[in-house]
Amino acid sequence: MPELPEVETVRRGLAPVFEGGRLARVEARRPDLRFPFPPRFVERLEGQRVDTLRRRAKYLLAGLNSGETLLMHLGMSGSFRIEDGDVATPGEFHHPRSGASAHDHVVFHFETGARVVYNDPRRFGSMTLIEAGELATHPLLRDVGVEPLGPDFGAERLLALLAGARTPLKSALLDQRRIAGLGNIYVCEALHRARLSPLREAGSLSRPRARALAAAIPQVLQEAIEAGGSTLRDHRQADGALGYFQHAFAVYDREGAACRHRRCAGTISRIVQSGRSTFYCPQCQL
Repeated sequence: MPELPEVETVRRGLAPVFEGGRLARVEARRPDLRFPFPPRFVERLEGQRVDTLRRRAKYLLAGLNSGETLLMHLGMSGSFRIEDGDVATPGEFHHPRSGASAHDHVVFHFETGARVVYNDPRRFGSMTLIEAGELATHPLLRDVGVEPLGPDFGAERLLALLAGARTPLKSALLDQRRIAGLGNIYVCEALHRARLSPLREAGSLSRPRARALAAAIPQVLQEAIEAGGSTLRDHRQADGALGYFQHAFAVYDREGAACRHRRCAGTISRIVQSGRSTFYCPQCQL
């Protein structure tokens, strides 16, 4: 599943085409993805200008001049392909995406002649339209937590979000009702950077440790965004290019390797928490 940096990378890749662009024609080549498309999906999109393209958690939100918002989620295998005329935007593919037209489920045709194709072999992605003024109360968004890159995120907010939580710290950080968009990879990386064990009780953080973690989370996310995401398995940037943050992983997928913290002689371990792999250094993450 793409995480926040991957989704933000896709947003940045799509923004030059989407923002200010008018949808001349839209193709929905099937009635659904993970969920059915809303009534009159194509009709409500065609002719609209996209005023903004934002990200909320792992969702992309295209604000239309009609006042509605097109909400999009990549799911596990979804991707956007930008085409300008007959020339696909270049990019190298280490793990090639499906080129079969059967997996091109939605095609946005812009008045400029550019096309944006949504491809999703597994069809775990989703698209829907939300009426003006209903974003905050929509079932997909109403319980989404604080943005870790937003101005409201900091040590005091983190302490409040974790207060009284007896679950493991990593599990609490993955709870999208607390913090939006954090996923397995970047929680592992942030906990290592803050030298905190993923196993410690979430509500046990002291204020100094909360400050360290509240600083580490946005740092890791911003670095991954600048690197273009992690590009694990299927994920690609909107232009098809590989991201490179995976080369800077300190713990993720480094089981048995030496810890990269200075003056730490520990070895990275892998455990399973709630069915997901957790990578950490038992010696310096306390």
